[in-house]
This record gives sequence, C-alpha cells and structure tokens, in this order.
Amino acid sequence: MKTGNLAGSLLICGLLAAGIAAQTSPTPGTDIASASAGAKPSRLSAADQRFVNKTAEEGMAEIELGKLAAAKASSDDVKKFGRRMVDDHTKANGQLKQIASSKGVTVPDDLNAKDKAIKAQLEKLSGTKFDRAYMNDMVMDHIRDVAEFNREITTAKDPDVKNFASQTLPTLQDHLKNARSVASQTGPQSTNSTTDGGK
Repeated sequence: MKTGNLAGSLLICGLLAAGIAAQTSPTPGTDIASASAGAKPSRLSAADQRFVNKTAEEGMAEIELGKLAAAKASSDDVKKFGRRMVDDHTKANGQLKQIASSKGVTVPDDLNAKDKAIKAQLEKLSGTKFDRAYMNDMVMDHIRDVAEFNREITTAKDPDVKNFASQTLPTLQDHLKNARSVASQTGPQSTNSTTDGGK
C-alpha cells in the first residue's frame, strides 16, 4: 500500500507541475516584450505618416527660427512675424502631436540636420541681412507648406489628418501672405537664399 500511495502521489505531483507549466508557458507566436510594452502599431498609411512627421519637423523649425527672429531681427515687423510663427506653429504642433499619439505615431522632437544648418547660418547674420534672409526663407517655406497641405487634403486616407490639414491650411495661407508683405519691406527677394539649402 505504501508503494501504491507513493506512486499515486508522484503521479498527482507530475500532473500539477504539468498544469502549472502549461499556464505559465507563453502561447506560441506571442511576443511577451511587445505585449508588456503596450506598443501600438501605427494606424496611418505610409503617405499620411510621412505628412505628419514632415509637418511636425517643419513646425519645430518655424518655432525655433521664429524665436531667433523675435530676438535678433532689426525690423519690428520681422520680430512680430517671428512671434506669430512661434505662437501659431506651437498650437498647430500640439494638435498634430495629439493626433499622432492617438494613431500610434511618434513624431520627431528635434530639428533635422538641414534645419539646424539653416538656424546656424541665420545666427551668424544681423541687422537687415538677417531680416532679409529670414523672411526669404519664410516665403519659400510657406509656398511649400501650402502646396503640401493642399495635396494632403486631397489625398489623405485618415479623416483626422485630413481635418487637421483642412483646418490649418488657411493659417498657412495667411502666413504666406504676411511673409511676402514683410519680405517686400526688407529688400529684394532672392531665389537663391543662403538659408534655402534646397529646403
């Protein structure tokens, strides 16, 4: 009887161990690390995600260069324009980050190499040379921005991204109008601005 009881106990222990192992073993194909991290895959099309990332980068550049203009410009109109860039693009970038986050997209949080180079070039200028270079860059930037937003309104797959583009476009169009007006007061516009850099 003792031998039988021992065998029975061993059998029960074996079955319990097997049951515990089955409960703690990961399901085949399950990525424990990603599940625990709670990472969300992007829910945007590749084109919409490119637009979101590029717009975030350009918005940051407008903010940083706007701060520079508000501090360095010799013209009050250029200073005022710079402050407007900081205010409007800070607001727009905040809205864009909320949309991106809800779609599982992390937007850039630093200037790209090209915009860092433009900022470095502008930092070396002063007086009317700074005003002219900065405003020429703002005209060129906003011509491109308006074109990109018009295209996104037509082609966007995501309704939230499309709505953001539609709501922001009038502000960018007004920026362009304002930039052209202020630039005309700083001297002749150059199509070969040293700050353009192919941007």
